Amino acid sequence: MKRRDFVKLAASGVSVGALAEAVVSAQQAQSPAKSGIVAPTTSSSVKMKVGTQHGDTEEILKACAAFGVNNICSSLPSEKMDDKWSVDGLSRLRDRVKAHGISLDMVPLPMSSSEISTAEMPAIYLGKSPERDRNIDDICQMIRNCARAGIMQVKYNFTLIGIPRSGTAAGRGPSRYSEFVYANSKQDPPLTIAGKVDADTYWERIAYFLERVVPVATEYRVRMGCHPQDPGVPKGSGWRGVDAVLGSPDGLKRFVSIKESPYHGLNFCQGTVSEQLEKPGEQIFDVIRYFGARKKIFSVHFRNIEGGFLNFRETFIDNGSIDMLKAMRVYKEVGYDGMMMPDHVPRVDGISSDQGFAFAFGYIKALIAAVSAEG
Repeated sequence: MKRRDFVKLAASGVSVGALAEAVVSAQQAQSPAKSGIVAPTTSSSVKMKVGTQHGDTEEILKACAAFGVNNICSSLPSEKMDDKWSVDGLSRLRDRVKAHGISLDMVPLPMSSSEISTAEMPAIYLGKSPERDRNIDDICQMIRNCARAGIMQVKYNFTLIGIPRSGTAAGRGPSRYSEFVYANSKQDPPLTIAGKVDADTYWERIAYFLERVVPVATEYRVRMGCHPQDPGVPKGSGWRGVDAVLGSPDGLKRFVSIKESPYHGLNFCQGTVSEQLEKPGEQIFDVIRYFGARKKIFSVHFRNIEGGFLNFRETFIDNGSIDMLKAMRVYKEVGYDGMMMPDHVPRVDGISSDQGFAFAFGYIKALIAAVSAEG
């Protein structure tokens, strides 16, 4: 559907359902199902749901309830082990979310995407001990408390370099897209506080963490989803002295195999993985199949990009290099049943980013409806 047609429909006062149906129909015309037949009824096998990691303020929860976003990941309860990470604290958070008719499906651990100098628990990544062991003990207790509070999924990162970008590029209309062009980027300063970290050292630190934490997650049946390195960077030279080993599908395959458990997998950022591929518009679908068929996709950041490895822009969900309807069909194919979350929406001057998320919520709901109707 052309953007001007969407705007005309929206301005005409049609219902949200009718608007979504129009978008679905247009998308199906552009990317028809292989069978060429669309069933009139919803398939009970499609269990994906639109979700968000936008936060848990009262304003956000009210908006999510209105938009029909009934599953969320909360904000970080606290950067350290304190009362907010107690069973009572987590239960209060769960109940506050539930009061809006929303399920708290996941919480983030204090292992965010921040660069190492601002990480919540830097010792885990730096290999320092005994502080590293104390931090890992805290992570294990957080997982136990989540289970006791009925929150059965957590997400985390294992990055030292944060999320490098080189600037912004002109997007659709007056929007700006976040951009990463490796050839134009500045690695300043040339090293992080971690110094040089080669691949073997990085893998040792990852394995040390997983060997101690995954058994706890397995015992308490809490799924731990790790976010891939955003973006992928060259092997060997890496970024600022760090060989970022989780920056490729091969690295992610090794990661999920280190400690075999149904509770050890990925917070699968489709946008990030697309950034790691030379031809994401062709390659991303088999990557989804690989991890999805092995039940290693615990949650999805469902976003689009334009370009590919070392040269990309983060676009609106409907105008990047990836056929998002085709991607949604692949998640259905592998039986994925978790949240599809928008992420990294472009900026438009004078417009709140929340409006960009609302656009993405509606688009995701329409795509889920489309693949559901295909039977």
